[in-house]
This record gives sequence, C-alpha cells and structure tokens, in this order.
Amino acid sequence: MKILNLYAGIGGNRKLWGDEHEITAIEINPEIAKIYQSFFPKDKVIVADAHQYLLEHFKEFDFIWSSPPCPSHSKIRNEAGIHFDKEIIYPDMKLYEEIILLKHFFKGFWVVENVISYYEPLIKPIKLQRHYFWSNFTIPLNKHFEQDNIYNSTTKSLNGKVFDISKFKSQLEYSGRTALRNCVNPKLALYIFNFAFKEKQQSLIEVRK
Repeated sequence: MKILNLYAGIGGNRKLWGDEHEITAIEINPEIAKIYQSFFPKDKVIVADAHQYLLEHFKEFDFIWSSPPCPSHSKIRNEAGIHFDKEIIYPDMKLYEEIILLKHFFKGFWVVENVISYYEPLIKPIKLQRHYFWSNFTIPLNKHFEQDNIYNSTTKSLNGKVFDISKFKSQLEYSGRTALRNCVNPKLALYIFNFAFKEKQQSLIEVRK
C-alpha cells in the first residue's frame, strides 16, 4: 500500500504504522525532515511544500494522512490575541482546501487532522483527544485517549514520550518543543489508521469501483 504522510514533522502519527507499507513523507523543514528520516530510514522523505505536493501527487497513493499547520486555528491563538495583545491573523484556509480536494477527488482513504479550533468548524469533524479529524471512513468515538496537557509541557517533559530527540538538540535549537508538541499520539494515530482498512469499510471500496 502506498501512503502519503503530509506535514510529517518528526513522525508521531507514523510511529506505529509498521514498515510493510511504502510511505512517502513530506516535510518543509529540512532539519525536521532529517530527524524523521533517522527514525524511519525506509520511508521516502521529501523536503517540499506539502500543500502543493498533495495537489500534484494525490492520485499516486492509496491512503493519505494530512496534518496542516494548526496555529492559526487554535483556540490558544485566539485567547492569546484577545487577552495578551498578540497579533491577530487570518485562519489558514489551506486546511479546508485539502479536505474539499480529498473528499471530491481522491479515490483512496484519507484523514485530515488539526487542533480544536476557536471557531465552529466550517466542515464538521469528529473530536478525539485534543484533535479534530476529518475522514472518508468511520472512526468510532468509543475509545478514550488520555489528555496530554501539551500546551503546558516543556521540551524536557515531552522528550521521550513519543521520541527521544535529545541527540538532535544542536539541530533543533529552539524548535524541539514545537516538534514534540506537533506529534500526534502514536496510539491514537494507529487507532485511526487501522479503521481505514477494517472489513466494515469494504462497502466504501465497492462504491468507488
């Protein structure tokens, strides 16, 4: 199976997917991409704009996971802007561009992940842990995943929970905390990944034929 992992970061979502698939990871930050590659040497890692890569290559894959940048949607951003005179910015609509493209043109299974937003989502997601998810397959909500209090975490407290990145400290400089905070809980990601290929999704496959 050919998998496209967009905005791959250091690979929190990908950690438990195994090595039996052909995985292409897209990450725009070359230093972060090097760290991802060190954790997943069998994956094809491309330093590129994930949003543009999706548009140009989505037909080549069987499963796509996308985690577009979340700061412009986060309720933390909104609260900071209101209460601490931080810069107010437009929400990045690339999130919804990708959902719409995948929903209407991609024939495989897909999931888009983002933070819980400060506004009512323009396209209805499901909510699991601290994330919104959009997909074209059923993701049951009866599984509990412990909250990780990610927003109040430090690099030291996060390191080792998903990956140990201490040896990359010189490469990451001040982005270590961000790289770790951006990781999706690997168990949560595996839970969703597995449901894309359960037998009960067979009807969706038949519809596409």
